[in-house]
Amino acid sequence: RARPVTRKASSMAPAVLVVDDEADLLATYRRLLGRDGFRVVTAATREAALRALEREAYAAAIVDVRLPDGDGLDVVRKAREVAQPPPAIVVTGFPSKTMRKAALEAGAVDFVTKPFAAAALAARVRALAR
Repeated sequence: RARPVTRKASSMAPAVLVVDDEADLLATYRRLLGRDGFRVVTAATREAALRALEREAYAAAIVDVRLPDGDGLDVVRKAREVAQPPPAIVVTGFPSKTMRKAALEAGAVDFVTKPFAAAALAARVRALAR
């Protein structure tokens, strides 16, 4: 019987920027996206995410709206300005029609409510990043 192949992330793997202040969720993203061969770069604050966008190009970005030092939509706006803008998925535990509209206007390609189905989010990242 053939064994399933698990792809490990390497330095040549496409990078995904994940911005969230919940450590457990960052670990979940790392594990989930790492299984798909992505190299996951995490940031727990708005400022760390803005610096990360200046350092390298990303295949996709997953950004929480509420961060301890400001608005995650600032990160989405900044991502649109870099040389190779990554598609951004905005996640929030506090959804509203107004927030969804603001996220899409900031440049997000998707708006996901916490809690979310991990497999569905991973599939969306795969589709956007490839």
